[in-house]
Amino acid sequence: MKLKICYLPSYRPDWGKMTYAKPGDSGMDLRAAIMETIVVAPGKRAIIPNGIQCEIEADTDAYEIQVRPRSGLAAKKGITVVNTPGTIDWGYRGEIMTILLNTGDEDFVIEPGDRIAQMVVCPIIHPQ
Repeated sequence: MKLKICYLPSYRPDWGKMTYAKPGDSGMDLRAAIMETIVVAPGKRAIIPNGIQCEIEADTDAYEIQVRPRSGLAAKKGITVVNTPGTIDWGYRGEIMTILLNTGDEDFVIEPGDRIAQMVVCPIIHPQ
């Protein structure tokens, strides 16, 4: 299985290619591919584009991409992914976006390029 990542024009080259931070990590950070600052007020949600499209190259459709919260943002700021984990089905070819929810007590400020979530490629088991 291979993961093909297509970078959209909103993904800036100075952010670097998506990769695992350390060997053995399960997720790759997703960035906010936005043009200007977005503020998410307490109790509110926002759909944040990530500036990438993905294709899972495999001989089966038994894989998905999951979008998950970053544990540091969840613990420190109360920022989570609304539909965690967000499921990106095997055949989806549109831009990956993250639905963030601010469960904290303060505004959450998102700047262009901020690491806002992580994505994990997971196998799917279809029971008989």
